[in-house]
Amino acid sequence: MSKNFEILSKEINENNIIANLFIFPFAGGGVSAFRKWKDEFEDIKLLVAQYPGRENRFSEKAISDINILVDNLFEDMKENFDFRKPYYLFGHSMGTKIVYELALRIKNSDYINPRGIIISGGRAPLYKEPHPIYHLDDDGFIEGLRRYEGTPKEILDNKDLISIFLPTLRADFVIDEDYQDTKFEKLESPILGLMGDKDQEMTLDELIKWKDYTTKEFTYKYIDGKHMFVNTSPESVIKEIKEFIKVNEN
Repeated sequence: MSKNFEILSKEINENNIIANLFIFPFAGGGVSAFRKWKDEFEDIKLLVAQYPGRENRFSEKAISDINILVDNLFEDMKENFDFRKPYYLFGHSMGTKIVYELALRIKNSDYINPRGIIISGGRAPLYKEPHPIYHLDDDGFIEGLRRYEGTPKEILDNKDLISIFLPTLRADFVIDEDYQDTKFEKLESPILGLMGDKDQEMTLDELIKWKDYTTKEFTYKYIDGKHMFVNTSPESVIKEIKEFIKVNEN
């Protein structure tokens, strides 16, 4: 049984599944952020990564080393999932860095590559976060979190409540903001890039640079919203994912 992934589409008939979709949440995010998605996919099984330090894994210490986190996820996938079945990787923001590192491990371990990768709200791996907040004191870090609109205001405004989540959030932001690729190793899967048309956290050029990270096709689409469009315009994100998978499975 998987410790790192929760299957959301449990009621789908296995014979009707055309692909598995592995979802890797943003900093501070967990399975709950994608739970409503299960009603929108009739023939695609959703498997959402649950990182330590949140929700049903709250008692575990959050991981701030991307290599340790990705190694754990990869080992779990090898033990519990069949790479021979068509599968896709989706990550938003911090999740895009995890997706890239995971896809590299898959490629270099001679497993079957993903049929496609969806990069949502994530700059290409060579770009490092230009305005990090993970190193700030608690007050500065909390103010920085407001910039992303990924943490509910009622939590940010409640010092006792936010203090509970700070260790996990800070660990996630270390991964998100300290990561920078220097090897420029290409993946062997087509990539779809998604970006909010009002996103002020990254530029279109930083998204398009993903084209240099694959030997296959790269395309991109705008989604209505800011950096956290995955929360504010989920129906548009889901639509693009389904179309991308449909094209690659036909």
